[in-house]
Amino acid sequence: MGGSSPLSQSIIFFVLHLFAWPRLLLANQTIHHCLTTPIKNIGVVLDLDSLMGKQQKVAMEIAVQEFNSLSCSKLNLNIQNSKGISARAIASALDLTQSKQVVVLIGTITHSEATLASELNDTIKNIPILSLTSPTASREIVSPQLPHFIQFGDDTKIHMQCISAIVGEFRWRKVTAIYELNNRFSFDPGMLLGLSYSLRLVGSEIDNHLALPSLSSLSDPKSTIKNELKRLRRKSNRVFLIVQSSLEMANILFEKAKQMGLMEKGYVWVIPDGVAGLLDSVNSTVIVNMQGVIGFKTHFSETSEKFRRFKFKFRRRFTLEFAEEDNINPSIFALQSYSATWVVAQATRKSQWKFTLEQLSRTNLSRNRKFQQSPTFSIINVIGKSYRELALWSPELGLTKNLVTQQLTEIMKTDTASTKILSTVYWPGGLQFVPKGWTHSTEERTLQIAVPANGVFHQFVNVTYDQNTNNTSITGFSIDVFKAVVNTLPYDLKYTFVPFNGSYDEMVEKVYNKTLDAAVGDTSIMAYRYHLVDFSQPYLESGLNMVVPEQSTKSKETWMFLDAFTKEMWLMMAALHIFVGLVIWLIERQVNAELKGLGSMLWFLVTVIFYAHREPIRSPLARTVMTPWLFVILIATSTFTASLTSMMAFSQLVPSVLDIQTLQKRNSPVGCNGNSFIVKYLTDVLKFKPENIRKIYSVSDYPDAFQNKYIEAAFLSTPHTKVFLAKYSCRGLIKAGNTFKLGGIGFVFPKGSNLAADISEALLKVIENGEIEQLEKEMLSLGGNDSCSPLQTKMKDGSSTGFQPFLGLFCICAVVAILALLYNMICEFKKNVGTFTSYIHVTLTQLRRICRWTTAYFTWSCSRLPSGSIRSVITATVTRNAEETSINSQQSTMVVEVIDVVLAAHPS
Repeated sequence: MGGSSPLSQSIIFFVLHLFAWPRLLLANQTIHHCLTTPIKNIGVVLDLDSLMGKQQKVAMEIAVQEFNSLSCSKLNLNIQNSKGISARAIASALDLTQSKQVVVLIGTITHSEATLASELNDTIKNIPILSLTSPTASREIVSPQLPHFIQFGDDTKIHMQCISAIVGEFRWRKVTAIYELNNRFSFDPGMLLGLSYSLRLVGSEIDNHLALPSLSSLSDPKSTIKNELKRLRRKSNRVFLIVQSSLEMANILFEKAKQMGLMEKGYVWVIPDGVAGLLDSVNSTVIVNMQGVIGFKTHFSETSEKFRRFKFKFRRRFTLEFAEEDNINPSIFALQSYSATWVVAQATRKSQWKFTLEQLSRTNLSRNRKFQQSPTFSIINVIGKSYRELALWSPELGLTKNLVTQQLTEIMKTDTASTKILSTVYWPGGLQFVPKGWTHSTEERTLQIAVPANGVFHQFVNVTYDQNTNNTSITGFSIDVFKAVVNTLPYDLKYTFVPFNGSYDEMVEKVYNKTLDAAVGDTSIMAYRYHLVDFSQPYLESGLNMVVPEQSTKSKETWMFLDAFTKEMWLMMAALHIFVGLVIWLIERQVNAELKGLGSMLWFLVTVIFYAHREPIRSPLARTVMTPWLFVILIATSTFTASLTSMMAFSQLVPSVLDIQTLQKRNSPVGCNGNSFIVKYLTDVLKFKPENIRKIYSVSDYPDAFQNKYIEAAFLSTPHTKVFLAKYSCRGLIKAGNTFKLGGIGFVFPKGSNLAADISEALLKVIENGEIEQLEKEMLSLGGNDSCSPLQTKMKDGSSTGFQPFLGLFCICAVVAILALLYNMICEFKKNVGTFTSYIHVTLTQLRRICRWTTAYFTWSCSRLPSGSIRSVITATVTRNAEETSINSQQSTMVVEVIDVVLAAHPS
């Protein structure tokens, strides 16, 4: 076939056209459907005067462009600029729903604005509203007035928790809350209540708050902000929390704060997500004014392929539309707007342009938030031209140093509640340590610390006046403790002590009224009495003790006499006594017939203790040894007698009154410090009659009051009791009864004082390093009374006498005895030289015989060995015997002869 006919070609074309017709028909229908599908309008209300609004607009346009390119459905954005004014936002919403016929509203529309708009026009109630703001109670708020209202932002309650976590990490007790009243954040008491509750959980509270009007509503915003900052500068608090603000308001706020010196050392600024989240998109002039600021921003991954594609599109579009902006990196708010727009677009396609709140809710919002990983925040610190990330915070994990989201699972298996996570912060002014967060005024003034001028126990606080120099000297244990604590504070504290001539109650009242800044006293903390003031950490545990006179009773201690000396003293006495007696016996037994036997020596050791020995000591050498030992026996027995007598006397003393019930039954008069809280404690708590309480204003009056029967018992705090008994225990006074726990001795501050917490923390450090314990020992040692003899003090303490006081005499006796023993041995050796020589000769003779017997036995044993072994033994024996002395050489010759005989008998 050279070619095909026209008929066959026509048939083939017809068949092919027949098969292709259904596809062409379907394509035409699709094109016709896309062309006939109406473009639906989406209403958008944004603050296009702000950087956030600009970024949100560009992100929405990118989302709509992507959706229109992938779907037949076409969306159109109708954007209205609210300029940050709530009224304009409401008007924009009404205009979009009426004139533009929008099917959904997106933007920074708050719940209150949407509610007000629905009251003006019922049409809005039927239109879904997707708000980019944050709810205050839950993520999605649904109310009967707005059944189609959804908030897409993070819960502000979580934001407040993050701010509180930062405050709690640095232990700031009081803060100032600052917020802007704009269309993104109207005054919501619920938000401040949530912040206050979260702060209370970390031991902090809101001291001041500053509400700034919307930036667009201010004709001269810089002057207004400056005046408000002046008011804050007069406050003592220096921790400023910007709860909510636009970036533009924050920029002016930090600019004026820097000019007014509010960004210097000692100040703290914390910025929210709404400001910190835009720091990637601002120029360097904004960053310069925020040096040292701490903030938190939503944490999201920037390494995914989807984010890189979005970032590329965003930068290109943002540069073309807003060329005046320097930095064009997308923020988290751009990502949220992009995701929200896609949520709306997908909902419209599924419902064919008719959708409600339920359809939006069925759309997986968390799945469409492609870049956000809420609720997780990065804690940042502004430094240099940018910022650095310090830690990661989430409601589940709290603060942690790990910043990689992929490690969160591993972090949950470890302890994430460790303190000092944020330990490398660059603070305003370049401060090297954590700011204390408060001051008394703009210029540091000197604190007025009250001290009792007429205290009973001068060991704690002692105020003395020098009339010649007109100077006042204030010393004492409590003063030393306060100085040590202040030196431990991480900042300088200017203070001066002010003597107070009044009762302790009156002094505390002055502190409560803030006439005085603090009080340093020597009285225990009474929470039930002074609930209107704050106390520091106690530096001495305290209680109420009863001191009464002693009375005698019989002792029942069987082995009390052994306590007169320590165990070491008894052992030293016994050992040295036996050694000296043995030396005397060795010397005397040669010349004294009465001390020849061992029994005589033992009896002599017993009788010499009581100077009852009848055996005469005839040797001058023995008398020399015995003389110093008799001195030791004399002094030791005298000490033993005195110690035992004193112990028996003191052991018979017991308290005259055992408990307070006995005092109350007898209506006995009791004494206490008239300027202290003890008077009220005795009447209100212990139920003593007021007429039975004697007020005593000097510690030296207590012994006389006991002696004159003016009082039968005295009530003192535990630290005072220690000092009192150290001074007057020899006057027959003793502690009795139970100790009533009262807290401890500390310092007094006005209610809510920031200094109280810092002093308490510093007190713990001083207690841990043992400085207070050393100061207490010095106070008690200086408070002792010299009228008590050392022996009385020792007996009162229940201690025994050791061998240290007798160590010199013991050494003398031991040295004399050893020298006498050596001298006696030398003399005996000289007298018996002949006897020793004969003894040595006999001994050597016996040794020779033993050697002969040993050699003969050895020879007999060798005869039973083989000839080779015998010859080796013979050689070794001859070699050893050749090296012996002349006497041994004769013996060796005899051995060789014997061996020759053996070899002759065994020639093999």
